[in-house]
Formats: sequence, structure tokens, C-alpha cells
Amino acid sequence: MLKIGLTGSIGMGKSTAAKLFADAGIPVNDSDAVVHDLYAGEAAPLVNAAFPGTMKNGAVDRRELGRQLALDPDGFKRLEAIVHPLVRKRETGFLKRQRAAGADMVLLDIPLLFETGAVTRVDVVVVVSTGPQIQRQRVLAREGMTEEKFDMILSRQTPDTEKRRRADYLIDTSYSIATTRERVFEIVADLKTRIAKGDFRNA
Repeated sequence: MLKIGLTGSIGMGKSTAAKLFADAGIPVNDSDAVVHDLYAGEAAPLVNAAFPGTMKNGAVDRRELGRQLALDPDGFKRLEAIVHPLVRKRETGFLKRQRAAGADMVLLDIPLLFETGAVTRVDVVVVVSTGPQIQRQRVLAREGMTEEKFDMILSRQTPDTEKRRRADYLIDTSYSIATTRERVFEIVADLKTRIAKGDFRNA
């Protein structure tokens, strides 16, 4: 079973691309969605223990957590030590279910694919990208986003130029959704051809 790793910096259109892969019939494991689920459940008390006052009504208050992390950037390492093993456990379960279902390929949507070393767990890397001006416009249009917060997030992410260099496939979302969809379906068709040829015998 081929494991596609999808990644891209904030505001590049990765979530849209992941939905388009799902439209193409590829099972998708969305790490962001998994984290949201964990924050509303089993991770909440663990995060609250490390960052007191971040749990409200049994779930992590992401705004308060973000406030604390802005004051203490080293806290990201503590947070990752709590969350990443739980995310990995969910991912393992997803892969097991899809393998049992006979899927020929799956997509792992991992925002910090390169930063966390998750690239070693995938067979092919797809990077979603756009120009810096479009990226900035998209991100700053989000509710609660500021220039400072955006710069902090960017500082923790592998530069887009480096991601592009390490990509097996690139999706440029500077254009229309229809163009992005066409590119996604093109990548899926190419991967299916390569699987049939036996290019990924160890996948």
C-alpha cells in the first residue's frame, strides 16, 4: 500500500488539496483533524497539566494555548511530546484499517512532514505551494490572525523553497480550484500507473 505524504506551509491550500485527493477516491488521514479530536478528548488533561488553564469544558482552548505558546516558544517541544505520539497511534490505526480494506494507496496529510521526520514514513511526497503574497493574503484573512502570529508560525516551518526542492510532486494552488483538481487527479493517475509498473515494490 503506497503512502503519500501531503504537506505545505500555512496558507498554501493543503486542506483543499487533501479534499481533492479524497474526491479522487484516496483514503485520507488528516493530522490536523486528528489533533482537533484529541484536543476535545484524551489529550486535553495532558495538555492542561503541561499548560495550566488551557482546558475548558473538557477540551483544549486553542486560543489560550496559543497565547501561552506565544509567550513561551519552548513550550512547543513540550506540546509536541504530548501530542505527536497520540497522533502517530491514530495514524497507525488508519493504515491498518486501509490495508485490511485493500487500499492500493492512502494519503497522510501531515503539516510538519519534514519538521518532525515523518517524511521517513511515506513513500512519495506531495508539496502544496503558492507565491508568498497569496500565502500572506490568505493567512492574514483568517479570524484572529496577526502578522506576529503568522511570522511565528512561519519560523517553525521548513521554508517553502526547501519543501519544493524535496517534493516528488508539486501542486501550485495559485490558480483556480478546477486547476488544482486537475493536478491532483493527474498525480493520482501517475501514481496508479507507477504502482502497476511495480515502481513501489516495498510500499
